[in-house]
Amino acid sequence: MATAAPPLKDELDIVIPTIRNLDFLEMWRPFLQPYHLIIVQDGDPSKTIRVPDGFDYELYNRNDINRILGPRASCISFKDSACRCFGYMVSKKKYIFTIDDDCFVASDPSGKPINALDQHIKNLLCPSTPLFFNTLYDPYVDAVMTIPKGTLFPMCGMNLGFDRDLIGPAMYFGLMGDGQPIGRYDDMWAGWCIKVICDHLGLGVKTGLPYIWHSKASNPFVNLRKEYNGIFWQEEIIPFFQSAILSKDSTTVQKCYIELAKQVKDKLGKIDPYFVKLSAAMETWIQAWDDLNPPAKLVPTAKLTK
Repeated sequence: MATAAPPLKDELDIVIPTIRNLDFLEMWRPFLQPYHLIIVQDGDPSKTIRVPDGFDYELYNRNDINRILGPRASCISFKDSACRCFGYMVSKKKYIFTIDDDCFVASDPSGKPINALDQHIKNLLCPSTPLFFNTLYDPYVDAVMTIPKGTLFPMCGMNLGFDRDLIGPAMYFGLMGDGQPIGRYDDMWAGWCIKVICDHLGLGVKTGLPYIWHSKASNPFVNLRKEYNGIFWQEEIIPFFQSAILSKDSTTVQKCYIELAKQVKDKLGKIDPYFVKLSAAMETWIQAWDDLNPPAKLVPTAKLTK
């Protein structure tokens, strides 16, 4: 008997930012090998990244990003995992799953390996609404729940799935890392932005399962230096997002994001000039997204006459 094709095999890309060989994929091979990978190489573009045999992938380094985006490549972070969002931009699939190269397969209490991608796919295909909270959810057991409207959350970019068609243009991980006064807040920033926009457009955001095993490869003291400004700035950033309101004219993700970018400049720009620069990068990101993802042209239907 023929085996069934993996779910969403032709509709989902896996995006991985990295600076090292992708040996971690061996552990994920049973779950990820059927899918197409988009690898975004950070750091030195002359370094060769080894990918285990048998995986279908395309790899982009900084030279590729500069070639494809030209002057607009300035919106893509360097030496920070925020570079992953370039993979979101060049993907042509409906769904994205992104994972870090220091994340491994976790096991359930019985010792069975957890297929995190399969759970993400179930989450993506099951409808949710931010307008009603199901009290059957129990936060003390494994669960998947929809985050209520008006509630922010700390999004984690290393184990994330999303509908690219619905929210892709807002999945910008900001300006982080090399040349910037902040790093490692990329997924947090993106999560706050997309939650405001999802609430405005009536889209659901889920949290909970699946779990993965994270064996941190980075240095916690180096990380603290990168996060230092963010720890202080978030005392004003979070209230900004909590009070952000988008106009009724913002009917698409792109329009929402441009309006939010202008609010970042007007309100957060007073904290530090970095936010003025970030606001401009947010607008550049949307321009680059639209350049690489033009709207589908409508094909006129033939009319029958008699």
